Amino acid sequence: MKVYTTDKIRNIVVLGHGSAGKTSLVEAMAYLGGITSRMGKVEDGNTVSDFTKEEQKRGISIRTALIPVEWNDYKINVMDTPGYFDFIGEVEEAMSVADGAVIVVSGKAGIEAGTEKAWDLCEKFNLPRMFFVTDMDIDNVSYRETVEALIEKYGKKIAPFNMPIRENGKLVGYVNVIQQKAFKWSGKDVVACDMPDYSQENLGEYHDNLMESVAETSEEFMDRYFSGDEFSEAEIRSAARIAIQDGSIVPVEMGSGITCQGVYVLLDDIVKYMPSAESRKVNGINMKTNEIFEANFDVLKPKTAFVFKTIVDPFLGRYSLIKVRSGVFKTDDMAYDSRTETEFKIGKIYIMQGNKSSEIAELHAGDLGALAKLNDVATGDTLSTKATPVQYPKLDLSTPYTYLRYKAKNKGDIDKIAQAMAKISSEDPTFKSVNDAANSQSLIYGMGDLHLNVVQSLLKNEYNVEVEVEKPKVAFRETIRKNSDVEYKYKKQSGGHGQYGHVKIRFSPSDDMNIPYEFGEEVVGGAVPKNYFPAVEKGIADSVTNGPLAAYPVIGVKAILYDGSYHPVDSSEMAFKTAARQAFKKGFMEASPVLLEPIVLLKVTIPDAYTGDVMGDLNKRRGRVLGMNPIGHGKQVVEAEVPQMELFDYCTTLRSITGGRGEYSYEFVRYEQTPPDIQAKEVAARAEEVAEGYSEG
Repeated sequence: MKVYTTDKIRNIVVLGHGSAGKTSLVEAMAYLGGITSRMGKVEDGNTVSDFTKEEQKRGISIRTALIPVEWNDYKINVMDTPGYFDFIGEVEEAMSVADGAVIVVSGKAGIEAGTEKAWDLCEKFNLPRMFFVTDMDIDNVSYRETVEALIEKYGKKIAPFNMPIRENGKLVGYVNVIQQKAFKWSGKDVVACDMPDYSQENLGEYHDNLMESVAETSEEFMDRYFSGDEFSEAEIRSAARIAIQDGSIVPVEMGSGITCQGVYVLLDDIVKYMPSAESRKVNGINMKTNEIFEANFDVLKPKTAFVFKTIVDPFLGRYSLIKVRSGVFKTDDMAYDSRTETEFKIGKIYIMQGNKSSEIAELHAGDLGALAKLNDVATGDTLSTKATPVQYPKLDLSTPYTYLRYKAKNKGDIDKIAQAMAKISSEDPTFKSVNDAANSQSLIYGMGDLHLNVVQSLLKNEYNVEVEVEKPKVAFRETIRKNSDVEYKYKKQSGGHGQYGHVKIRFSPSDDMNIPYEFGEEVVGGAVPKNYFPAVEKGIADSVTNGPLAAYPVIGVKAILYDGSYHPVDSSEMAFKTAARQAFKKGFMEASPVLLEPIVLLKVTIPDAYTGDVMGDLNKRRGRVLGMNPIGHGKQVVEAEVPQMELFDYCTTLRSITGGRGEYSYEFVRYEQTPPDIQAKEVAARAEEVAEGYSEG
């Protein structure tokens, strides 16, 4: 592939609901662009985009695939993204470097949750967008109904640019709304044809709406429009380009990725109407001067690039995917990573086409490419020069809240599993593995059940290790509600020196629930020598790691050593430590011990229509709704305090209730006393675990 300058590059992200036809559309683009000699099919597992075994097995996109398509002396970097919400991180990575979007809508299914999510992401990233209505090769699919639904949802900015022509139930051509002409497909060629009578009414309406939108782009056009003047095709296209790029017009096109119909026009219109990178602004910080570095995809400025994605594949190797934000990157250039403060030679530069890579001499500002074997470079890093070290803002990726406890199926694989998970998380920052030492468990976090299921499958099939997953242990804590006053004398004689430690300790609830314990002493008269005070505190410190009630960590306990006795020969630090541990156990159980559960502040963003169902579900989860905040566009944020143990399956439930339109986040706020029935059940379960542990030992 040849080198392209900034003005000849279009970076396009393909978005839409799962199974709407994105990958089939991208496959048709690749075919027309000459990347493949025949079109693959998703069901056959031979598309350019879905190249991993996991994608081929499941028949869905899991990763974002980068497919550069050469078209009429332009380069369109097409990013085929997953439609399933569990892989939103892949979509967000692609959005961060896209300059425009094509939202694929199935004419058969209409507007779906993924369509709405795609629109919201375009709003968030401020991207010009166009719709492509696919499945138009199906006879009973109504293009008009889809267009009307889009207009109802997003307003008059929706502007159909073409319409289908059918003969005997088959899609055979299209009407160009700008030209008001009809065309038929003849092999790979397009030939003019007569306008069907049934197209006239819709054409008039669509053309009038488009002319109105064009007129609004300038006062001169508005005056001409009201005076009845006609706009030329060149004027319409020029005004439409401006309006599309500022978001006041959103074109709608149609066809079928499977039959490759309408895709030629789509590629043409991406070049005509979507912006090149040079029209977009991007700033970083010059780490040497601490001043703003206005990159703005200026080819004359010092070279900088942003690492938007990492591929770590057991078969492909490691690639860092970059977008050049200023200057020109060339083979064997030196680069500087401001995060690690290291300089290195980048070696060869590659163009990725799915799972295939080819070398290229240089990448200009605005272009996407790949660098190989940069093991210390991570997603979100900035590459620049040591003379002008630049740092761009990190990626704004979704936070994973779905988690499972895991164990190695084969204990000998523990290190291999850790290494494999590190590779997966470097490729997918929305996956995290966490060692929860306080609760003696290892956890994996993801965006949903499917995400974590895919990770397990990757571990097994690509890294040859297996894990078993189960419901995580809740991070309960133990504390006391009353006071107690206990005495414990540890006395042991076994020939020679004995052991003697005698303590009297008062236990009470402390005022600080953020720390395990407070220790103080009020010993008078040297009943317990000062040199044994640290040993007594050590005994308390050891005890709070596994509480006497159900072996959970203890918080909020105050212990005051006020009396005791010692033996001048037999007393030792060990004896007083042991006495303190036994005193803690006794005193804790006499001070009305309770189990505490973590409470989180949950924020659920939902369309207004689902408010009642969501609040009803939160009530079942022992949630306390604190309020509802309208955020516009027909959405609410419901805030509630909910026990964390009740949120285990919340991702799946919320998607079910809202048809995938709900989102949530939560953060820990405090511990609260667990209801008696849950406490009794948990204490009994922990006792059974301990008993099993003893029997196994």
